[in-house]
Amino acid sequence: MESLDRESLLSEKSKSGRKGYSLPKLDVPRYPTDEIIPKSYLRKSPVGLPEISENEVQRHFVRISTKNYHIDKNMYPLGSCTMKYNPKINEKAASLSGTFNIHPLAPDVASQGALQIQYELKEMLREIGGMHDVSLQPAAGSQGELTGIMLFKKYHEEMGNHHKKYILIPDSAHGTNPASVTISGYEVINIKSNTDGLTDMEHLKSKLNDEVAGMMLTNPSTLGLFESQIMEIQKLIHDVGGLMYMDGANLNALLGLSRPGDMGFDVVHFNLHKTFSTPHGGGGPGSGPIGVSDKVSPYLPRPEVKFDGKNYYQDYSNSDSIGKVHSYYGSFGMMVRAWVYIRMHGAKGLKRISENAILNANYILHRLKDYYDLPFEGPVMHEVIFSGNRQKKQNGVKTLDIAKRILDYGYHAPTIYFPLIVPECIMIEPTESEAKENIDGFCDAMIALAEEAKSNPEIVKTAPHNAGTKRLDDAYAAKNINVRWKNRYDAVKESELA
Repeated sequence: MESLDRESLLSEKSKSGRKGYSLPKLDVPRYPTDEIIPKSYLRKSPVGLPEISENEVQRHFVRISTKNYHIDKNMYPLGSCTMKYNPKINEKAASLSGTFNIHPLAPDVASQGALQIQYELKEMLREIGGMHDVSLQPAAGSQGELTGIMLFKKYHEEMGNHHKKYILIPDSAHGTNPASVTISGYEVINIKSNTDGLTDMEHLKSKLNDEVAGMMLTNPSTLGLFESQIMEIQKLIHDVGGLMYMDGANLNALLGLSRPGDMGFDVVHFNLHKTFSTPHGGGGPGSGPIGVSDKVSPYLPRPEVKFDGKNYYQDYSNSDSIGKVHSYYGSFGMMVRAWVYIRMHGAKGLKRISENAILNANYILHRLKDYYDLPFEGPVMHEVIFSGNRQKKQNGVKTLDIAKRILDYGYHAPTIYFPLIVPECIMIEPTESEAKENIDGFCDAMIALAEEAKSNPEIVKTAPHNAGTKRLDDAYAAKNINVRWKNRYDAVKESELA
């Protein structure tokens, strides 16, 4: 690489003396730095931050924001992720001083509002899920899973079921399911799906014995299908002394229509960052409360938020608890947002959410079924599964190519290659918050792309063409991600040294 002088490398916008800030005079005594920080920790050279005026800083971040794809820009057709609109009233409530600035160590007497929100959210989730009790502590769906299987473990230990060692999981399950099972000390047995995409009942029955501790099931499944034999499944598991866990990732399809508790589940996790419209994406924050049956409720994480008719309080008295699974209360900001969302919609509104989500998914199924393979016939629930096998076999266009090309049409790609049991899988979830015009625009793009795969496959294979960057090496980018800021001078200097 050519050597470049420092001034041109720092930034095209950076000029010495430009400032985008104004700080007050220091009002505390200034001590020699080496009295506070050991000399070995001090920098040997200036950090080299850009020097830019305030209006240029503003323009810089506005420019980058327009390059990002986000839910306020267009629809996210990511299957099984429920990337729906987050009402701004949620953010307003979560940013109020009383909710945003409350200290986690404040005594109960000074935290009545926060505890009331938690208690009411817990009661609403309990009713929505048809469960006996709820814990808000788990900070993500995956942690909700782990907590649920830990409750299974505790229950079986208390019942003297020390011989129990297997958890059954469908082959279409989310990847975190087997991880939660293994971390909890159980072994996984995979259950096959039948040709309809549902649990293969004969295979399930062949794996049942007294050593089965329970079953984890996503309903609707990651194939977008409702397990129509769920009552028979739960009876089979309970008859061998096992427990039922429902992965609630797809609860967006069930609100007001069906409840996990009524289906016989002993534990379900609620993804507040999916079903109840708290921010989702970019690594968090998440929240995965769990609802439980009376069998396992004695072992819930502590403290539990309770109400004595006059005051809300945290109860640490449960000696049978599995203990804490998260510091303090869990992701409180997400609880505030979910509380607002549920209160704003009410029971009728929540039911309409699921009805619209189901309607939108089936509309996409009918619009695209002639252009992409449909592994399982509908009707579907909240999401629909297609396969790009036709495009791959006939024109050499892979599902990955389709995902890259859709970016050129201005849409985020659907989920691809999951579930693993569907070759060249394309998983699409429109959610309830997208208007018909938006869904039609996405379907039009997918149809045009299918036609391109036949008439001009090369343009699809080399996509994207209009994005900020060309196609990246995904494996390399994932393994060598670099999110640390470096000024350009140091970055080039390191490259030259390498």
